[in-house]
Amino acid sequence: MRLATWNVNSVKARLPRLLDWLETRRPDVLCLQELKVSADQFPSDEVKALGYDAAVHGDGRWNGVAVLSRVGLDDVRTGFDGDPGFPDETTRETRAVSATCGGLRVWSVYVPNGRTPEDPHYAYKLRWLARLREALAHEPAPLAVCGDFNVAPADEDVWDPAVFAGSTHVTPPERDALAALRAERGLHDIVPRPLKGDRPFTYWDYRAGMFHQNKGMRIDLVYATDPVPARVTDAYVDREARKGKGPSDHAPIVVDIDL
Repeated sequence: MRLATWNVNSVKARLPRLLDWLETRRPDVLCLQELKVSADQFPSDEVKALGYDAAVHGDGRWNGVAVLSRVGLDDVRTGFDGDPGFPDETTRETRAVSATCGGLRVWSVYVPNGRTPEDPHYAYKLRWLARLREALAHEPAPLAVCGDFNVAPADEDVWDPAVFAGSTHVTPPERDALAALRAERGLHDIVPRPLKGDRPFTYWDYRAGMFHQNKGMRIDLVYATDPVPARVTDAYVDREARKGKGPSDHAPIVVDIDL
Protein backbone atom coordinates (compact mmCIF):
# COMPACT_ATOMS: atom_id res chain seq x y z
CA MET A 1 0.00 0.00 0.00
CA ARG A 2 1.15 3.52 -0.79
CA LEU A 3 -0.13 5.89 1.90
CA ALA A 4 0.31 9.65 1.60
CA THR A 5 -0.68 12.83 3.38
CA TRP A 6 -0.72 16.42 2.08
CA ASN A 7 -1.90 19.79 3.35
CA VAL A 8 -2.95 21.27 0.01
CA ASN A 9 -3.82 24.74 1.34
CA SER A 10 -7.04 25.03 -0.74
CA VAL A 11 -8.09 22.15 -2.94
CA LYS A 12 -9.58 24.59 -5.47
CA ALA A 13 -6.36 26.53 -5.86
CA ARG A 14 -4.32 23.33 -6.04
CA LEU A 15 -6.67 21.11 -8.06
CA PRO A 16 -4.61 20.79 -11.27
CA ARG A 17 -1.52 20.02 -9.19
CA LEU A 18 -3.45 17.52 -7.05
CA LEU A 19 -4.85 15.64 -10.04
CA ASP A 20 -1.44 15.52 -11.73
CA TRP A 21 0.15 14.30 -8.50
CA LEU A 22 -2.44 11.55 -8.11
CA GLU A 23 -1.79 10.40 -11.67
CA THR A 24 1.99 10.34 -11.31
CA ARG A 25 2.45 9.11 -7.72
CA ARG A 26 -0.61 6.84 -7.61
CA PRO A 27 -1.06 6.54 -3.85
CA ASP A 28 -3.56 3.94 -2.72
CA VAL A 29 -4.70 6.24 0.09
CA LEU A 30 -4.22 10.01 0.34
CA CYS A 31 -5.08 12.10 3.39
CA LEU A 32 -5.73 15.77 2.62
CA GLN A 33 -5.91 18.78 4.92
CA GLU A 34 -6.89 22.44 4.70
CA LEU A 35 -9.36 21.89 1.87
CA LYS A 36 -11.10 25.25 2.35
CA VAL A 37 -14.25 23.91 0.66
CA SER A 38 -17.48 22.37 1.88
CA ALA A 39 -18.07 18.67 1.29
CA ASP A 40 -20.41 19.34 -1.63
CA GLN A 41 -17.81 21.60 -3.28
CA PHE A 42 -15.07 18.99 -3.17
CA PRO A 43 -14.00 17.77 -6.65
CA SER A 44 -15.26 14.23 -6.07
CA ASP A 45 -15.99 13.63 -9.76
CA GLU A 46 -12.48 14.61 -10.79
CA VAL A 47 -10.79 12.29 -8.31
CA LYS A 48 -13.33 9.56 -9.06
CA ALA A 49 -12.23 9.67 -12.69
CA LEU A 50 -8.77 8.70 -11.46
CA GLY A 51 -10.14 5.78 -9.45
CA TYR A 52 -10.51 7.38 -6.02
CA ASP A 53 -13.46 7.42 -3.67
CA ALA A 54 -13.52 10.37 -1.28
CA ALA A 55 -14.58 10.79 2.34
CA VAL A 56 -14.78 14.53 2.92
CA HIS A 57 -15.40 16.67 6.00
CA GLY A 58 -15.47 20.37 5.14
CA ASP A 59 -17.49 23.48 5.83
CA GLY A 60 -16.11 25.88 3.23
CA ARG A 61 -13.98 27.90 5.62
CA TRP A 62 -10.31 27.54 6.54
CA ASN A 63 -10.28 23.90 7.56
CA GLY A 64 -11.50 20.72 5.91
CA VAL A 65 -10.05 17.21 5.62
CA ALA A 66 -10.48 14.22 3.33
CA VAL A 67 -9.40 10.64 2.76
CA LEU A 68 -9.09 9.50 -0.86
CA SER A 69 -8.83 5.77 -1.51
CA ARG A 70 -8.68 3.37 -4.42
CA VAL A 71 -8.54 0.30 -2.14
CA GLY A 72 -11.90 0.68 -0.39
CA LEU A 73 -13.53 3.26 1.84
CA ASP A 74 -15.52 1.75 4.68
CA ASP A 75 -16.85 2.86 8.08
CA VAL A 76 -16.41 6.55 7.30
CA ARG A 77 -16.68 8.88 10.29
CA THR A 78 -16.47 12.65 10.33
CA GLY A 79 -15.07 14.32 13.42
CA PHE A 80 -14.89 12.39 16.68
CA ASP A 81 -16.73 12.13 19.96
CA GLY A 82 -15.55 14.73 22.44
CA ASP A 83 -14.29 17.21 19.84
CA PRO A 84 -14.05 20.41 21.93
CA GLY A 85 -14.90 22.84 19.13
CA PHE A 86 -13.98 26.51 18.97
CA PRO A 87 -14.89 28.88 20.53
CA ASP A 88 -17.05 26.25 22.27
CA GLU A 89 -18.40 22.76 21.69
CA THR A 90 -21.39 24.08 19.76
CA THR A 91 -19.03 25.11 16.94
CA ARG A 92 -17.05 22.05 15.97
CA GLU A 93 -14.55 22.58 13.19
CA THR A 94 -13.94 20.19 10.29
CA ARG A 95 -10.58 18.82 11.38
CA ALA A 96 -10.81 15.01 11.34
CA VAL A 97 -12.18 12.27 9.11
CA SER A 98 -11.50 8.55 9.29
CA ALA A 99 -12.15 5.46 7.19
CA THR A 100 -11.00 1.88 6.74
CA CYS A 101 -9.01 1.47 3.52
CA GLY A 102 -7.78 -1.94 2.42
CA GLY A 103 -7.73 -3.24 5.98
CA LEU A 104 -5.95 -0.19 7.43
CA ARG A 105 -7.81 2.27 9.64
CA VAL A 106 -6.80 5.74 8.44
CA TRP A 107 -7.36 9.16 10.01
CA SER A 108 -6.72 12.47 8.29
CA VAL A 109 -6.31 15.25 10.86
CA TYR A 110 -5.70 18.99 10.76
CA VAL A 111 -4.68 20.02 14.27
CA PRO A 112 -5.49 23.62 15.30
CA ASN A 113 -2.65 26.07 14.76
CA GLY A 114 -2.75 27.64 18.22
CA ARG A 115 -1.74 31.09 16.91
CA THR A 116 0.22 32.24 19.98
CA PRO A 117 0.63 30.70 23.45
CA GLU A 118 -1.44 33.53 24.91
CA ASP A 119 -4.33 33.12 22.46
CA PRO A 120 -7.51 31.14 23.37
CA HIS A 121 -6.83 29.11 20.22
CA TYR A 122 -3.71 27.68 21.88
CA ALA A 123 -5.74 26.29 24.80
CA TYR A 124 -8.18 24.91 22.22
CA LYS A 125 -5.29 23.20 20.43
CA LEU A 126 -4.25 21.42 23.62
CA ARG A 127 -7.84 20.38 24.38
CA TRP A 128 -8.27 19.13 20.83
CA LEU A 129 -5.14 16.97 21.03
CA ALA A 130 -6.24 15.56 24.39
CA ARG A 131 -9.68 14.66 23.04
CA LEU A 132 -8.14 13.16 19.91
CA ARG A 133 -5.98 10.97 22.14
CA GLU A 134 -9.10 9.72 23.90
CA ALA A 135 -10.87 9.04 20.59
CA LEU A 136 -7.94 7.09 19.14
CA ALA A 137 -7.82 4.83 22.19
CA HIS A 138 -10.92 3.07 20.83
CA GLU A 139 -9.71 2.68 17.24
CA PRO A 140 -8.73 -0.78 15.94
CA ALA A 141 -5.26 -1.70 14.72
CA PRO A 142 -3.61 -1.47 12.31
CA LEU A 143 -4.10 2.28 12.50
CA ALA A 144 -2.47 5.23 10.74
CA VAL A 145 -3.04 8.84 11.82
CA CYS A 146 -1.80 11.28 9.22
CA GLY A 147 -1.91 15.00 8.67
CA ASP A 148 -0.83 18.47 9.59
CA PHE A 149 -0.27 18.36 13.34
CA ASN A 150 1.01 21.94 13.60
CA VAL A 151 3.62 20.68 16.07
CA ALA A 152 7.31 20.05 15.40
CA PRO A 153 8.02 17.02 17.64
CA ALA A 154 11.61 18.01 18.48
CA ASP A 155 14.14 20.79 17.97
CA GLU A 156 15.68 19.02 14.99
CA ASP A 157 12.32 19.36 13.25
CA VAL A 158 12.75 23.12 12.76
CA TRP A 159 15.51 24.84 10.83
CA ASP A 160 16.60 27.01 13.77
CA PRO A 161 15.17 26.35 17.26
CA ALA A 162 16.25 29.80 18.45
CA VAL A 163 14.01 31.47 15.87
CA PHE A 164 10.95 29.60 17.15
CA ALA A 165 11.59 29.88 20.87
CA GLY A 166 8.39 30.83 22.69
CA SER A 167 6.24 30.37 19.57
CA THR A 168 3.54 27.85 18.88
CA HIS A 169 4.49 24.56 17.21
CA VAL A 170 7.48 24.03 19.52
CA THR A 171 6.28 24.72 23.08
CA PRO A 172 6.65 21.96 25.70
CA PRO A 173 2.87 21.58 26.29
CA GLU A 174 2.27 20.95 22.57
CA ARG A 175 5.11 18.46 22.33
CA ASP A 176 3.99 16.75 25.53
CA ALA A 177 0.45 16.43 24.13
CA LEU A 178 1.83 14.84 20.98
CA ALA A 179 4.02 12.45 22.97
CA ALA A 180 1.05 11.45 25.12
CA LEU A 181 -1.02 10.75 22.01
CA ARG A 182 1.70 8.45 20.66
CA ALA A 183 2.21 6.67 23.98
CA GLU A 184 -1.48 6.13 24.74
CA ARG A 185 -2.25 4.45 21.41
CA GLY A 186 1.14 2.86 20.70
CA LEU A 187 1.76 5.05 17.68
CA HIS A 188 5.15 5.19 16.00
CA ASP A 189 6.49 8.23 14.18
CA ILE A 190 7.28 7.18 10.60
CA VAL A 191 9.97 9.73 9.78
CA PRO A 192 10.37 10.18 6.02
CA ARG A 193 13.66 10.74 4.26
CA PRO A 194 14.30 14.15 2.72
CA LEU A 195 14.85 14.37 -1.04
CA LYS A 196 17.23 17.28 -0.41
CA GLY A 197 19.09 18.43 2.67
CA ASP A 198 19.62 16.58 5.91
CA ARG A 199 16.20 17.03 7.53
CA PRO A 200 12.75 15.93 6.34
CA PHE A 201 10.95 19.26 6.50
CA THR A 202 7.38 19.29 5.18
CA TYR A 203 6.46 22.99 5.47
CA TRP A 204 8.20 26.15 4.29
CA ASP A 205 6.78 29.65 4.64
CA TYR A 206 6.00 31.34 1.32
CA ARG A 207 7.94 34.44 2.36
CA ALA A 208 11.62 35.39 2.09
CA GLY A 209 12.70 32.45 -0.04
CA MET A 210 12.34 30.02 2.84
CA PHE A 211 11.83 27.00 0.58
CA HIS A 212 14.91 27.63 -1.54
CA GLN A 213 16.99 28.11 1.61
CA ASN A 214 15.41 24.97 3.10
CA LYS A 215 14.34 26.88 6.19
CA GLY A 216 11.41 24.66 7.04
CA MET A 217 9.62 22.64 9.69
CA ARG A 218 8.47 19.04 10.05
CA ILE A 219 4.86 19.46 11.16
CA ASP A 220 3.15 17.01 8.79
CA LEU A 221 3.36 13.57 10.35
CA VAL A 222 2.48 9.94 9.78
CA TYR A 223 1.86 7.96 12.96
CA ALA A 224 1.03 4.25 12.86
CA THR A 225 0.52 1.30 15.18
CA ASP A 226 2.23 -2.06 14.88
CA PRO A 227 2.73 -3.87 12.59
CA VAL A 228 2.84 -1.00 10.08
CA PRO A 229 6.25 0.54 10.95
CA ALA A 230 8.10 -2.76 10.52
CA ARG A 231 6.54 -3.16 7.08
CA VAL A 232 7.47 0.27 5.72
CA THR A 233 9.66 -0.18 2.64
CA ASP A 234 10.17 3.53 1.94
CA ALA A 235 9.02 6.90 3.24
CA TYR A 236 9.94 10.27 1.79
CA VAL A 237 8.95 13.92 1.58
CA ASP A 238 7.93 14.64 -2.02
CA ARG A 239 9.72 17.96 -2.19
CA GLU A 240 9.10 18.20 -5.94
CA ALA A 241 5.42 18.93 -5.23
CA ARG A 242 6.46 22.11 -3.38
CA LYS A 243 8.18 23.51 -6.49
CA GLY A 244 6.83 25.46 -9.44
CA LYS A 245 4.03 27.97 -9.80
CA GLY A 246 1.31 28.18 -7.17
CA PRO A 247 2.28 25.32 -4.84
CA SER A 248 0.95 24.59 -1.39
CA ASP A 249 3.31 25.68 1.36
CA HIS A 250 3.43 22.01 2.44
CA ALA A 251 4.91 19.00 0.64
CA PRO A 252 3.31 15.53 0.66
CA ILE A 253 4.69 12.62 2.63
CA VAL A 254 4.65 9.27 0.81
CA VAL A 255 4.91 5.98 2.72
CA ASP A 256 5.15 2.60 1.01
CA ILE A 257 4.01 -0.32 3.18
CA ASP A 258 4.20 -4.04 2.50
CA LEU A 259 0.86 -5.10 4.01
